[in-house]
Amino acid sequence: MTPNPTIMQAVEKLGYRVTVGDVATQSGLNLAEAGQGLLALASDAGGHLQVAETGDVVYLFPRNFRDILRNKYLKLRLQARWQKIWGILFYLIRISFGIYLIASIALITIAIILIITAMNSSNNNNDRSSNSSGSWGFFYFPDLFWYFSPNYGYSAPQRRRSRHDSSEMNFFEAIFSFLFGDGNPNANLEERRWQEIATVIRSNRGAVVAEQIAPYLNDIGEVYQQEYEDYMLPVLLRFNGQPSVSPEGQIVYYFPELQVRASKKQLQPASVYLEEFPWRFSAASSGQVMLSAGLGVVNLVGAVILGGLLADGTVVARAGSFVAFVQGIYWVLLAYGIGFLGVPLIRHLWIKWRNRKIAARNRDRLNRARILASPDAALHQKILYASQFAQEKVISNEDLIYSTENDLLDQEVERKLGSGE
Repeated sequence: MTPNPTIMQAVEKLGYRVTVGDVATQSGLNLAEAGQGLLALASDAGGHLQVAETGDVVYLFPRNFRDILRNKYLKLRLQARWQKIWGILFYLIRISFGIYLIASIALITIAIILIITAMNSSNNNNDRSSNSSGSWGFFYFPDLFWYFSPNYGYSAPQRRRSRHDSSEMNFFEAIFSFLFGDGNPNANLEERRWQEIATVIRSNRGAVVAEQIAPYLNDIGEVYQQEYEDYMLPVLLRFNGQPSVSPEGQIVYYFPELQVRASKKQLQPASVYLEEFPWRFSAASSGQVMLSAGLGVVNLVGAVILGGLLADGTVVARAGSFVAFVQGIYWVLLAYGIGFLGVPLIRHLWIKWRNRKIAARNRDRLNRARILASPDAALHQKILYASQFAQEKVISNEDLIYSTENDLLDQEVERKLGSGE
């Protein structure tokens, strides 16, 4: 079984000594996955089991366990290499759209110049030179390579000072961002959701009420459905929780395995509610977005003008083989010009619709958090009843009766010496 990268990251963040509950809280995995993954990782990476007198198990890992796994698993080595190769390939894919845009504008411009030159040449051979010069002057190109730098908006000394600012995109990356955006800002939403829920349970020492979990869930049903608290079932299943009913008929939930910790390390506080991040149109600067849109307009207008000029077949024939080549790929150039502006427009409308949905869900979760912040008498009584089930066990080295680090006989001798027997 290949080690789970999420569990590996959790072990590192928690200091290499963990319980199943620790990992479930840190990673957001359910307890079954966390337990199975820890066993696999301990087996493959030379980890050790520490057993407390209560029967609770702590997993201890060497700090170089990634090196141990890398030497052991060819697949992990290949994955590491592929990640580097894919990073290069994806970067080339990203910049290819900007390269194609510049190439398209260049092809269209040169073809228009050649056609106009050929048209003027047929009307007045004596004026060929002056007309040609005028055409090139009209289609003047600035130093486009200056724009390729992410600091194109600054003077040369300023560009030198901010050369090491890697947070801003270069020209080609900005083109890709303008076209397709920068990915889903909530790609890890489910992971964040379960991390927050597990943290809330841990911070309440393993016992909670449904209202404390509701701010981290999406749809919890209509008001009449919320009374039955069916939305807590996935939480109970994921973290092996158990319900309990108070004498007043109120339900509380406690999670025994999340009440066991390997250290007293302070938990990161949970957020008040689970907030989804709104989608951004582009992470490029406003200047880069305007430049991208401007070049897209230039490209599309140029393609339309070129299409009108290519309608005259005799002029195209006189303009030469280059224009004939451009004519052969004209529909590709036109389609790219339309798509270059059409895709961002459609994406902008889609983002606005998507963000309205996100804002509504965030508002619902925030309202549930506000109810919890100002509980009524019934909710306050319910929380007090849940606190009766709250407990926390921190397993220290003094609590251990067995560890796979040392020989069993040596451990027995040490234990007897420590007890004074």
